[in-house]
Amino acid sequence: MFFTNQLEVQRVEKAEALKAIGKNPYRHNTKRDINTSEFKKKFAYIDSLEEKKDDKIILTLVGRIKFLRWMGKAVFAKIEDEDDALQIYFNKEALGEEWFNHIKKLLDVGDIVQVRGYPFITKTGELSLHTTDLEIAAKSITPLPEKFHGLQDKELRYRQRYLDIIMNPEVKQTFKARSKIISTIRKFFEEHGFLEVETPMMHPIPGGANAKPFVTFHNALGVERYLRIAPELYLKRLIVGGFNAVFEINRNFRNEGLDLTHNPEFTSIEFYWAHHNYKDLMDLTEKLLHALLKTLELPEVLPYDDKTIDFSKPFERISHKEALVKIGGIDPLILNDKKAIEKKIREDGFDLKPNLNLGQLRSELFDNYVEEKLINPTFITEYPIEISPLSRKSDEDESIAERFELFIAGSELANGFNELNDPLDQHARFTAQLEAKAAGDDEAHEMDEDYIKALGYGFAPTAGEGLGIDRLVMLLTNQTSIRDVLLFPAMKQIKPNDKQDDEGDDE
Repeated sequence: MFFTNQLEVQRVEKAEALKAIGKNPYRHNTKRDINTSEFKKKFAYIDSLEEKKDDKIILTLVGRIKFLRWMGKAVFAKIEDEDDALQIYFNKEALGEEWFNHIKKLLDVGDIVQVRGYPFITKTGELSLHTTDLEIAAKSITPLPEKFHGLQDKELRYRQRYLDIIMNPEVKQTFKARSKIISTIRKFFEEHGFLEVETPMMHPIPGGANAKPFVTFHNALGVERYLRIAPELYLKRLIVGGFNAVFEINRNFRNEGLDLTHNPEFTSIEFYWAHHNYKDLMDLTEKLLHALLKTLELPEVLPYDDKTIDFSKPFERISHKEALVKIGGIDPLILNDKKAIEKKIREDGFDLKPNLNLGQLRSELFDNYVEEKLINPTFITEYPIEISPLSRKSDEDESIAERFELFIAGSELANGFNELNDPLDQHARFTAQLEAKAAGDDEAHEMDEDYIKALGYGFAPTAGEGLGIDRLVMLLTNQTSIRDVLLFPAMKQIKPNDKQDDEGDDE
């Protein structure tokens, strides 16, 4: 038998006992008239009644038993559903002596029950359901963790998210907020004239960003396919085809390590806006952040971990080069000297890959000396062209890209730029990326000849942006790990001999 520990065996026996008396421990066709949160709001007036009850109103609720206290011929319990928890009361007289005695032996914390009764106020002043009928809808075989300490093991919480949600109601609130954030983003872009689209998740050529892809194989076609790094090149093909403004909310996959802000599959929104520029995107992104704060009813000065983020002022805009000097404290005299930058980085104890070009070295300076200092919303603009293979060059200075990244709380949240629409320039950039790949850069961009062909038909002046939804949810729900905003984050596989100790308390 799968369930082998003593407490589980006992509960299996209880499930069998329910069957023996004609009660299906896993019944169907449960229903409810109201949830616990609505019940509390609707019947708050009961406290003002002289009899402290309204037995003319009979309602059915469904929930999981989270607390159970037997008091001779009466029982107090707490049931919990998706919305809230509610106290219920039942006794031998209401349920009938025979069923009450069965319930006394067979009901456990963790069971899902359907209860029917009327609202009343207990002697301690708590709004409750005076239960006149109770049925077990789903018998819990595995006991819940011990009630006083709950489920504290972070690894176990991520691996068994279903148990985490049962034991930690605040987790539900995080994921409800996530759903509301995504819904608000979708509504925001639709209201601004964008069309939601879907593009392929399996690509013949990995592209759209510098990252290492996951590789799979399509048996019918006999070819390799790559889980998409980004939808960028397909979305821009749609602008070539004549759409004016498009967006996609979906998953991307990058074969990279795990840390507090990275998961190999993650959710983002990418959007492209013809006849607009990257400054328009910055304005739009700032409006989006304020719309989200309003929807979630959050203050404009927002706590995050040990930081305070001020959304009340216009977001700062500063060039990449200025940020290195003014925020990172980098000597401006070394910014055009590769050897001087390499010396600075190594002397300060940071790791450095060999053979980096000047733009990549400036990026290393930024990552090490600037990024973590960007607490309030800040747009960093004018990135080195060497690290911007899909961005348009500035007309004033061809060494920089018409590009920005948004940083909040020391982390990158969005990346946007004026799109490169010159097919000859794009071909040259892809060629340079191929040379970088041949030199050992396994994240360099591949050549995409069909995309070059698409640009050859004419790509309207366009600005595009990608925004990480997981990191955005982290920010707006005050979570410091990406695992806390992903229902089922990537986890290291447990070996067969590494058993988890998940025995519970069978109160």
